[in-house]
Amino acid sequence: MYKRILVAVDGSHTAEIALHQAIELASLFKAKLRIVHAIDFVNLTLVGGFINPPELEAAMSNNGREVLRKAAAIAGNAGIEVETGLIEIHTLGRRLPEAIAADSDEWSADLIVICSHGRHGVSRLFMGSVAEGIMRATTKPVLLIRGK
Repeated sequence: MYKRILVAVDGSHTAEIALHQAIELASLFKAKLRIVHAIDFVNLTLVGGFINPPELEAAMSNNGREVLRKAAAIAGNAGIEVETGLIEIHTLGRRLPEAIAADSDEWSADLIVICSHGRHGVSRLFMGSVAEGIMRATTKPVLLIRGK
């Protein structure tokens, strides 16, 4: 049924649960797995003049590559054909959900697996819901893995 499964990870415990679900589905359907991590550099909130933006961007990119390396190792150890993608947003007006949905289109994913941290109230207002945004931005089936 699903031959190309895309899973978005952010290094959290909930994303790891989503990754394991995507691996299980990829194994069941003998599907390829694409693991993505997205970083929005445009909307970083820099407090004062204490943070060096190029250093911060490099650190975030390095962290994203490490998140992807660990996730790919988990999938590879499960015998899954896997590739990774680091999505970096440098364009004003482009948001994480749309970037992940666009990546799923470019890769021709059959299914998107994402996690939801279950934020609500003020934290949801300020942080937004990437999961909700992806569901709005794509026409593909989405498997939402909820956090506890």
